[in-house]
Amino acid sequence: MPDQDTGETSQPTTLCNECQTGVLRLEYLTYFTWLNQELVTVPNFPAWVCDVCGRRDYDARAITWLNTLLNPEAGRRTPYRRKPGSPRADRPQP
Repeated sequence: MPDQDTGETSQPTTLCNECQTGVLRLEYLTYFTWLNQELVTVPNFPAWVCDVCGRRDYDARAITWLNTLLNPEAGRRTPYRRKPGSPRADRPQP
């Protein structure tokens, strides 16, 4: 709903957990992390940034997505494991 005075739409606000004064606002910034001994940078990464103290809370869904992409096992097939005691399909049954 537009604000009568400014014409801006009102959004739900979340107070900063650090300073208890500022409001967290969604910004897109460059995220840095180390993977083994390599620095990985991700541009345009969503983060909630306090407009007073500058604290950054990275978006949880984006972190989960990034961890999935950076997982060394990503894209690898998992070996098929038989259940113990189940017969193999290529052996004739007695």
